[in-house]
Order: sequence, then structure tokens, then C-alpha cells
Amino acid sequence: MGQKVNPICLRIGYIQNWRSLWFADRGEFRKFVVEDYKIRQYIKNKFAQASVAKVVIERLADKIKVIIHTARPGVIIGRRGADIERLRADLGKISTKEIAIETREIKNPSLDAQLVAQNVSFQLAKRVAFRRAMKRAIDQSLQAGAKGIKIQCAGRLNGVEMARTESYLEGKLPLQTYRANIDYGFAESLTTYGILGVKVWINKGEVIGGINRQEETESRPTQQQRPPRRSAAPKPATSNEGS
Repeated sequence: MGQKVNPICLRIGYIQNWRSLWFADRGEFRKFVVEDYKIRQYIKNKFAQASVAKVVIERLADKIKVIIHTARPGVIIGRRGADIERLRADLGKISTKEIAIETREIKNPSLDAQLVAQNVSFQLAKRVAFRRAMKRAIDQSLQAGAKGIKIQCAGRLNGVEMARTESYLEGKLPLQTYRANIDYGFAESLTTYGILGVKVWINKGEVIGGINRQEETESRPTQQQRPPRRSAAPKPATSNEGS
């Protein structure tokens, strides 16, 4: 039975980039991987309410650059940058190198699969009906410009004894098309009945030459009608009376 691979991992090197940008020797590779994991886990736990979509870590010769993609950068920066300075000091305990932190705002959270998954998981934790939360998130993403979206919830939905999986799909979601910009997100919701898992796939359109194009313009160009041919002017009749 075939399984679905992570759409982001499938497209790395084609339309997706790595989230850890560095090279290491064989002896330091394990150390860097553990440091990256600790940095991401610390940011995820400390700023759970800051709508953090992803953390990109870039290692330079003398420092580590941490880029936080979030929909609420003000929560991370804090008043007059106090919170981000405290975060830099805390991350300095994980690595001995200098830490440089940069925040990038996500303009449209409804098109980010990770943020949509977090939003649905927060609603499930507040005992909102899972069907209502899923349909509301689907409508918001489609209104924001998504070509297709799929949301899947698994666990003891509505507190039933037997766990099950339910999903909703709207629009087009070509998972095996490499040029399709498919975003994927996963979140967990801790409820009194157990943990519920939420998975989200969002189709943002196709990427050709690094440019997002609308599906209508990518499919088939419209054929322009040719103007009608001009009829040739009638030649004047020649008479042979004089001959």
C-alpha cells in the first residue's frame, strides 16, 4: 500500500529550499543537528501563541543566523526589542557561537499550511466541533487564493471511544506534480480525550521559473481569432473594341 511522502521534502532542490543551511565535517554534523533541533524546540515551546510557521537556521563562520517566519512578529520582538534580546541570550546557552535573530512576517496566514494546522488544533483544544473548524479553515484559505486544500483530523474526534480519521478536500491538490507548490503542515491538539493530529495540504499554484502563475494562465493559452481576410479588389474590365 502506497504512502504519501512529505510534499516539502519531495520538492527540496526543485521549488523548496532546505531549512538548515550549512555544511559540516563528519565529526561536527551530529552536533549541529542536535543544536538545530534544540533551537527549534525552544522557539516552538516559548512562542506557542506567536504563530511561528518555520525556523530557518543558517550557519556562518563565526555566528548562527536564525530566521523566524511568523504571522505575529511583534510577539517575538516584544516592547523595544526586549523579548528578542532575551531570546538571543537563551539561545546562546545552546550554542557557543554568536546568535543573530531575524523575524519575517507572513502576510497571509491562511495560505500557510503550518499556521492553518495550528489554528485548527487550537480550536479543537477549545472543544469546537472538528467539522466546523475544518470547513471554516478551508473557506478562509480558498478566499485567500489557494487553488486547493485538504485538512485531515485523526484521533478520538468528539470524544468517541474508537479513534478515526476524517478529511475534507476542496479544489485541486496534485501531490505528484513537482512544479505544484504544495505546502504541508502538521499540528497536535491536546484534549481531555487524548491527542488529536491535524494535517494540512495547500496548493498555492504552479511554480515555473521561480514565478507563481495562476492556473488559468498555465493551462492553455487562448487562441486569438484572425481578422477576416480582405477580399481582393475587382480588376477593371478591359475591352478589346479598339483592336
